[in-house]
This record gives sequence, C-alpha cells and structure tokens, in this order.
Amino acid sequence: MVDYTVISTFAGCGGSSLGYKMAGFKELLAIDFNNNAVETFKLNFPEIPIWNKDIKEVKSDEILKFCNIKVGELDILDGSPPCQGFSTSGNRNVNDDRNDLFKQYIRLIKELEPKIFVMENVSGQIKGIMKGRFLEIITELKKLNYNVKVKLLNSANYSIPQSRERLFYIGIRKDLNIEPIFPKHHNKIITCKEALNNCKIGEYKYLCGEKANLIHKVKPGESMSKYASGNYFNTLRIHPNKPCPTIPKTFGEKWGSFFAHYESNRSLSINELKRLASFPDDFIFIDSFEEQWARIGNSVMPLQMKAIADVLKIQLDSYYSKMVI
Repeated sequence: MVDYTVISTFAGCGGSSLGYKMAGFKELLAIDFNNNAVETFKLNFPEIPIWNKDIKEVKSDEILKFCNIKVGELDILDGSPPCQGFSTSGNRNVNDDRNDLFKQYIRLIKELEPKIFVMENVSGQIKGIMKGRFLEIITELKKLNYNVKVKLLNSANYSIPQSRERLFYIGIRKDLNIEPIFPKHHNKIITCKEALNNCKIGEYKYLCGEKANLIHKVKPGESMSKYASGNYFNTLRIHPNKPCPTIPKTFGEKWGSFFAHYESNRSLSINELKRLASFPDDFIFIDSFEEQWARIGNSVMPLQMKAIADVLKIQLDSYYSKMVI
C-alpha cells in the first residue's frame, strides 16, 4: 500500500491537514507564519512537524532535505495563500501585499515539482476589480508543467453545515497524463440545528449597548442591518433549518461580525463553531475567544478537503498502478 505524501504550506491550524489525514495521506511537513496557528497545529497533530516560518524565507532545498525526498517525489503540495485583499467581507484592495504570496507558492511548485498541487482561495478573486488578479494567477499556474483546473466549490455540498464558497485550483503534472477532476456534490444538506444537536455549548459572548437591544429583533436568517444603519451586515442570527453563512475570520463589535444562535441572544460558541466547520469536538483551540474564532474562520473546512483528497487519491492510485505494470 502506497503512503501518499503531502506538504501543507499556509497550513493554519490544520483544517486541510485534517482532511488529508482523514483521506489516508501522510503529511511530511506543515508550514505557517502565525504563532497561534502553529501552536494550535502542534496540539492537534503532534506527529506532523511544523515550521513557524515566513514562506518567503522557506527554501526548497531545506524542505527536500528535511523530508528526505527528491525533486518530483512529493505527491501533493497544498497551500492556501492569505487572501485578505481578495475577500468580499472586508475592504478589498487589489494592491494588498498579501495577494502576492501566491507567487511564493508558485515558486515552491516550480522547485519541488510535486505530482499534484492544490491551492484554495476566496471567491472574491473572481468578482469585480479582483478579476484581473485572478487571471494573473491562473495565467501563471498554466505556465507551469501542469494540467490546471479551477472550480468554485461550496462547503455545504460536502456534508458541512456551512455555506462557504471557495476557489480550488488543482494542477496535475503533465507527465502523469491525468486531467484534474473535482469531487461530486453530496446529496444531503446539513442544517445548523442538525449539526448542533447535543453540542456542549462552552464559551460564548454577548453584545453590548445598542446592539444588545437590537439582537432581540433579529429573526433567524436575518442580519441586524435590517433594523439599523451602520456596520451590521455581518451581525446576524443563523437559521436552524439552513446551513450557517460563511464564518468570517474576524469576530466582535469592532468588526461588525457577530453570529447569534438561532434561539438565544448570544454568539455561537467555539464548540458550536467547530461543528459548523466540520472540526471534531475534541479538536483543540487555544488563547482568546477571538483568536479561536479566527483560526476556524480562516481554515479550510476539513470535510471539504477530505472530499478533494479522496478524488486525488483515486487518481494517484491509477498513476501508480500503471507504473507497477
């Protein structure tokens, strides 16, 4: 049995790593720059080495040496370059420096020559003024020695009780003679009420001042912007019979981001958030409530990555079986 290998760049707390693990992949190395994300990753994946490094300082030679692999041997290079400049939930800035971190990811693809690469990013890349940057990214990827496809996937279609659209780029090295494919939709949509059944509530927050009074008016599925002007669009109450809206990275009144429970005038708890993002109940998050929320909101949804990894595993099976013959 082949142990298919993966290296995760921009690994965060390990959402994508968990998906690959559930699909049976062996992760050789994870890399992330955020201290809280790295410490969270260590607690949940003690068997996977992680480097707390800026991707711009990571050299392919040190990766190859550390992982004891040669150029071309790695099965999958995974990465979710930070994308705040593309996000539709904040002030979109086409010139945000973070938008160029994908170039570092492309550099590693060129130098490591993995059989497959997977890159995830926000749907905002293909909307409005950001389309030019999207075209730049896809043009650069298609210059590589890979067959590349990109598709907008919604996590709600993969047994995740959250409606979260993300772009996924898949590239398969041309010598494998395989075209990238994406996982089929799951048949059942999971609602918030179904997901939160028997969930231990844990830590949560309340609103203060004017918003504390307004939240009483907000019905399931509504945002506070219906009842007041201002930065209230992302202050909302989830609907029990629908998936949760996209969980943002930021939480709190400063950001106008507050997801209330469908029955209570409190925020969702971290335990509930884990359910809505397909993390297991025993997954550990640390430090402040806001930091824990940020790790979840910034993650690749584990079950969505598992669905992708399952398809890629079938394609790798096909490739390796031909090699044996």
